[in-house]
Amino acid sequence: MITVIGEVMAAGERMARGLAGLDEAAVRGDSGLAGWSRGYAASHVVRSIDAYLWLLAWARDGVQPGPRATGAEIAAAVEAGAGGSGGELAAELRGRLATLEEAVAGMPAERWEFLVSALPGWRHPAWYTVNRCWREIETHHVDLAVGYRPADWSAAYVRWALDDTLAALAAREFPVGEVKATDLGRSWRVDGEGPVVGAPGHVLLAWLSGRGPGENGWPAPPTWPLPPSPGWG
Repeated sequence: MITVIGEVMAAGERMARGLAGLDEAAVRGDSGLAGWSRGYAASHVVRSIDAYLWLLAWARDGVQPGPRATGAEIAAAVEAGAGGSGGELAAELRGRLATLEEAVAGMPAERWEFLVSALPGWRHPAWYTVNRCWREIETHHVDLAVGYRPADWSAAYVRWALDDTLAALAAREFPVGEVKATDLGRSWRVDGEGPVVGAPGHVLLAWLSGRGPGENGWPAPPTWPLPPSPGWG
């Protein structure tokens, strides 16, 4: 977890710097997600970290730390937080990430395998919570549309996210035979009947995550992110 939380903190600081430079008009402006302002996308990340902290507290103590926020309650909190300035949103993000770093440092090693449940119901070990946070930040930083692009993703993030995404797609018979990340020296078997797809890793991940176009002949991916496969428990 030391390596992953370091990546999360670095990714979060990059996003915070991008937010801090936004004036009020830019915060209210459109993000790369239909119907989401930049402020809404940033607030969504902050409230997601709240949810991850709740999961880590559950894993640490073995009991749920009070009532879990419902989807409607989370949506209301995101909306309420979306109106802050860029500086305020950056400060909120940094504060939540500092708390997350403390939670990770305080987790007993044997509790990382404790199974928690995502809000939709699928289960995963506590350590996967930190990876989910990494994905949340990197994805929605691109969505802010402030100059951070898939090409700016770290190779470490692209490798992990492709491993995770393509394992899930293989279990769902996604119609691609093999995926090759030409810059990473990595390939993944997905479905024996489909075409071979090759491109730099960030191009592949942008396509699979709906943050970039696929080339001609590449099938449309399902809604992302997918529950991990084969899954736990």
